[in-house]
Parts: sequence; C-alpha cells; structure tokens
Amino acid sequence: MTDDLRLPLDHAAIERILPHRYPFLLVDRITLLEPDKRIVGIKNVSRNDRHLSLATRDVQPALPPTILTEAVAQVGAILILSKPENRDRLPFFMGIEHVRYRGAVTPGDTVEIEVRVKRLRSRMGVLTGHARVGDRVVAHGTMTFALGPRPLTGSDDRFGVG
Repeated sequence: MTDDLRLPLDHAAIERILPHRYPFLLVDRITLLEPDKRIVGIKNVSRNDRHLSLATRDVQPALPPTILTEAVAQVGAILILSKPENRDRLPFFMGIEHVRYRGAVTPGDTVEIEVRVKRLRSRMGVLTGHARVGDRVVAHGTMTFALGPRPLTGSDDRFGVG
C-alpha cells in the first residue's frame, strides 16, 4: 500500500482519492487494499439513501442495479487512484461485460465490494468485481477503463487550484 494511505479508509480519505461527492459518492469505507491486485470496499444501504427506488405498500425499496454497478466501479477507481503515479489522472469507464445481478440490495444491507485486477497497463486496465450481501453474491462483472488526465476546474481545490 502507498505510504500515506492507512486502512480502513473512511469517507474523508475516499474523498481525497475520488472526485465524486454527495450524492454520487457511493463508497463508505475501504477495508483492504493490495496495490495492483485487489481492493475491498463497503457500501451501507439505508432507507434514506436517495438512490433507492420508490417503494409502494407492496414493494420494498431496492438499490437500482446501475447504482450498484457504479459503486463497484468507484471501488475499482480507488484501487487505481491509490497509486501515487495515478493521483493526477482519472479513470474513465470504457465498458462492462458479463454483468449479472443476482439479487436485490435493500435498506439495512451492507454490501461488500471486491474488485480484482485482471489486466493493468499504464493507460488502461480490466477489473473484475463482485458485490456481496453476507455470503450472497448480488452482482458481478468485468469493467474496462482508460486513464486520462484529471480536468482542472475552478471548483477543484484539492490540488491547490481554483
């Protein structure tokens, strides 16, 4: 692991790595990080989560699969951006393959997200991800990403600009 990252990574540490902010920052904690190999993150789902689909009397709210996919991608992005040489870069989602959703994620669930490196190069890579609630796999798939420069905007003051 890099020198300045100490596990577990909390919300504040994750915000220093990812450009995402509320309401689209979907990772609550990182519990394991093996550079260039794998990472494990946690997403806690509560009834107040703004991404939950609207419930009726007959249907319990559930996290949309697209949001679950984005949470897996964010955990993968933390793995890539945790390397010092990638800190000024941004991973771009290039594609997802073989994605399967195996069950609903509902309020009160803690989703454990594991992402493993399948292939990693200097400007692109392929990751596989699994999301679990307990011992039940709720989603899995393969993501391809490319690394590009991080755009500097007036609101991006993490690097002393703006």
